[in-house]
Amino acid sequence: MNYATTDNPPRPNGGRIAAIIAAGLVAVMSLGFLAAGGLLLWGDSKKDEHGYISTGTDRFTTQTSALATENLDLDLDGLGSLIDEGGLSKLRVAAESNDGKPVFVGVARTSDVTRYLRGTAHDIVTHVDYTPFHADYSTQPGDRSPGAPGGERFWAASTQGDGRQALTWDVEDGDWSVVVMNADGSAGIDTGVTAGASIGFLDEAGWISLGTGLALLALSGGLLYLGVRPRRGAPLGSTDQATVTVA
Repeated sequence: MNYATTDNPPRPNGGRIAAIIAAGLVAVMSLGFLAAGGLLLWGDSKKDEHGYISTGTDRFTTQTSALATENLDLDLDGLGSLIDEGGLSKLRVAAESNDGKPVFVGVARTSDVTRYLRGTAHDIVTHVDYTPFHADYSTQPGDRSPGAPGGERFWAASTQGDGRQALTWDVEDGDWSVVVMNADGSAGIDTGVTAGASIGFLDEAGWISLGTGLALLALSGGLLYLGVRPRRGAPLGSTDQATVTVA
C-alpha cells in the first residue's frame, strides 16, 4: 500500500549555509561601522568655536618647581602631510594660576626638558582620570633652582604671563613633554589647565563610516536572502512529496 506523505522541506546546501553565516558576519561589521560613525559625529559636535575638542579646566598642584607630562612619543610614520590636510595639526594647552602668579606653559623635546629639570624638584604627571578628575604624580627630588623657563631657547612653543595663557603647537614627530611652571621658576604651582586638539576631519570620517555601515547592512540583507530564498523552479510555499510503501 502506498501513501503520499509529508511535507519535507528541502535541505539547505553548503552554499546557502555559507550565505547565512556570511550575512551574520557582515551584519556585525556593519554595526561596528555605524557605531564608529555615530561616535565620530558626536565628537565633532563637541568642538568649540575654534575647532578644538578640549577637556574641562582641571586643577593641577605641586609644591615643587615644575609640572611635566610623561614622554609623548609621537610617531607619525610619514603621515605628516595627511595629518596636516586632515586638520589634526595643532594641540592647545591653556593654563591659569589659581594664586595670581604669572604662569609659563611650554612644549619641548623630552631630552631637553629632562636636562633642564635635572637636579630640581619637579613632578611628572603619570596618569589622569576625568570622571571624577584625579591626577597621579611622580615626584623627582632635587635642590637646584631651575631658573626662569622663558629664558631658555629649546622650547618648540611657549607662552607666559598673567592670567590665562594658551599655547598652540603644531604636531611633529618625536619625543615631547609639556611643562607648566611659574614664570619665575619658583616652587609652588597651583593652576587650572585645559588641553585640546584640532581634528578637522571628524565629520567627514563620521559620514564615511555611517555610509559604509549602511552599505554593509544592505549586503548582509542580500546574503541572507540568498541563503533562505526558495530553490529555483520551486514555487514559494511548495513542498517535496515523499512516497512510503507499507507492506
